[in-house]
Amino acid sequence: MDLDELYQEVILDHYKRPRGAGLREPYEGESHQVNPTCGDEITLRVHVKGDRVADVSYENVGCSISKASASVLYELVHDTTVDDALARLAEFTELMNSKGQSDGDEETLEDAVAFAGVSKYPMRVKCALLGWMAFKDALVRAEAETGGSRP
Repeated sequence: MDLDELYQEVILDHYKRPRGAGLREPYEGESHQVNPTCGDEITLRVHVKGDRVADVSYENVGCSISKASASVLYELVHDTTVDDALARLAEFTELMNSKGQSDGDEETLEDAVAFAGVSKYPMRVKCALLGWMAFKDALVRAEAETGGSRP
C-alpha cells in the first residue's frame, strides 16, 4: 500500500467512524459555518475550562473530506490547551494552503497529514478547512462569553 492509499484509508476511517460527532453540553462557544461552493455545513461547539479545550462537539453534513476533517480536528484539539489547539489550527491551515508542497508534521498533526493531497485542489481545501474555521470562530465566541481575551 502506498502513502496515498494509506491517507485515503485514514480519511475514509474518520468519515465512516467520526470522532466527537454529536452536539454536547456544556459549551461556551458555538459556530455554524457553510461552504457556499458545495453546500457543506457544520455546527461546532467548544467547551473551555480554564486554559484547556475540554470538549469539541459538532454536527455536520457534507462530503467525506469535510466530515473526516472535523473528526480529525476533534482528536487533535479536545483535552489540549487552547494554545496547543491554536498552534495545530495554524499548522493545519498552513498545510492546506501549501498547494501540495508540504507533507505536514506527522508528530503534531497526526492523522491530519492525510489531507496533504487535498491541498492540491483549491475547491477541496475549503471542505477540509470548514470545521477548523468553525472551531476558531467558536473559540472566539467562547472567549467573549467568558470575558477572556483569546484568540
